[in-house]
Amino acid sequence: MCAAIKKQEHETEGQRAVPLELAVGMALAHDITEIRPGEFKGCAFRKGHIIGTEDLPHLRRLGKENVLILELACGDVHEDEAAMALAGALSGEGVETAGAPREGRANLIAGRDGLLKIDKEALLEFNMLGEVVCATLHDNTLVRKGQIVAGTRSMPLVLKRKVLEEALALLKGRELIRIKELKRPKTGVVITGNEVYCGLVRDAFAPVIRDKIEALGGEITDFFYAPDDAAHIEKRLRELLAAGAELLILTGGMSVDPDDVTRSAVQKIAEDDVYGAAVLPGSMFLSAYINREDGPVPVLGVPACALYHKATVLDLLLPRILAGEKIGREELARLGHGGLCLACGECRYPVCPFGK
Repeated sequence: MCAAIKKQEHETEGQRAVPLELAVGMALAHDITEIRPGEFKGCAFRKGHIIGTEDLPHLRRLGKENVLILELACGDVHEDEAAMALAGALSGEGVETAGAPREGRANLIAGRDGLLKIDKEALLEFNMLGEVVCATLHDNTLVRKGQIVAGTRSMPLVLKRKVLEEALALLKGRELIRIKELKRPKTGVVITGNEVYCGLVRDAFAPVIRDKIEALGGEITDFFYAPDDAAHIEKRLRELLAAGAELLILTGGMSVDPDDVTRSAVQKIAEDDVYGAAVLPGSMFLSAYINREDGPVPVLGVPACALYHKATVLDLLLPRILAGEKIGREELARLGHGGLCLACGECRYPVCPFGK
């Protein structure tokens, strides 16, 4: 009686419970786990295994009187087949499928280093279908080649083909998951401030900026120092441009102090300047662009907080800028959700909620 009830409870479409003695020659519908306390926990029989007479004693030791057998009807799709189809449709530029599915799940991996981009609205639509799922890393995550960026599967062991076709149709023409390559620009840096220019204070910004640029594959072409004088700062920026700089970074002079004229200097040479980001630390951030025949040159004004915090607004935005994204008022405003650094005693960025 108990076995009959158990059989009825576990039977679902696409699989059938069969008494163990009648299951010889049939394929298992799911993995069977074995646990030997203190010795072993793992898979004793894999899904799809054809049961032989020699398997019966082992299965009985595992407490099996009935097993679920896979039965595909016309119009049904096995979870592994569905997972592979979904993974292929989810994968955009720079994303690959990581081999065969395991336990019905297909993983997607980065095919190159770069910035992970997720179409969040499309992901929501996909997951709203109900019988298929996809889970990803956060949008705008820096990833390395071979890193898992997402996983997908169908919920039932056997998926109706019409459901799979609906999911594939939703994904058609949309790169739900993609990885943008980062440019490796020649970077010019202007460190401003009378105290540094006159040698009253030792500069600490140069190694910070160098480390961040080189960590992303870029190179520093020149470091210039300038006093709090807009004309002097502008001159240095023009010199860097003439030398072929493809990214300009300025440090210091970004607060509301009357001697802080860095923004004024940028406005004389650049366009689309936006000051202020909804990020703490890093609210006094400046983004602007200088138009040039070979393309716009981003100009970034970095506030002093970058000297004291491992992760600031610069770490959130620099990868996006190197991926070719234009940062304006809306982009800086959207950073407010997740833009609060918790200033943990031991910084673990990027494995933390900052910027997420």
